[in-house]
Amino acid sequence: MKLKVLVVDDEALARSRLRTLLGDCTAPAAVVAGEAADAAQAMQALRREPFDAVLLDIRMPGPDGIALAQMMAALPRRPAVVFVTAHAEHAVQAFELEAADYLTKPVRLERLQQALQKVERLQQAVRSPPAPAAEEMLIIQDRGRTERVPLAEVLYFKAELKYVTVRTASRSYILDGSLSELEERHAGRFMRIHRNALIARRAVRTLEKHFDPEEGEGWAVRLNGIDELLAVSRRQLSAVREAIAG
Repeated sequence: MKLKVLVVDDEALARSRLRTLLGDCTAPAAVVAGEAADAAQAMQALRREPFDAVLLDIRMPGPDGIALAQMMAALPRRPAVVFVTAHAEHAVQAFELEAADYLTKPVRLERLQQALQKVERLQQAVRSPPAPAAEEMLIIQDRGRTERVPLAEVLYFKAELKYVTVRTASRSYILDGSLSELEERHAGRFMRIHRNALIARRAVRTLEKHFDPEEGEGWAVRLNGIDELLAVSRRQLSAVREAIAG
């Protein structure tokens, strides 16, 4: 597929030279699908059809190339901008507008080819869906073997003597670590409900009255996937209620 390019320059000779150079580009190949002598003509062409890139002069009658690039930002499909100018002093301002490249006249074929390669990478990034985030894992040493447990499957962490119990819907694991470290590392996914327990926010099913033989009348949470009740301390009760309401 050839890149569709719009050439914008108030000088016909400059547009002709760019058209010739673009015809010599091969990796990627490009085709001049439109030309414009000023910002008004360029915007008409851009509203009429999509372009992959605009080769854009800066000093032109009326709105200059910088102003035109700012106008282009409002287009539904904004083409990549490659500034082509005899003046190097606008480079910083051009890149603040997220230009793909900045070429100074007279343009060399090799340099134009490099700019088109940048445009092609930008187009591929727009077309390609983002890569899925790597699933976060807990590394657990269990009876002489190492096991990877997806964090998304964990329902709660519970401190037991020197270890932490890691509970999923299917089984329990023993993790050598501290509840405080887990809370700090995974605060976005887990919340503390007691001095000895963290629960997965997504897994909370109900908050209900509960009688504990040691602590008496109080509250507990029930999680999706297991029948076990987990006591909620008075200190954490309001935070748990907010999490369920939210």
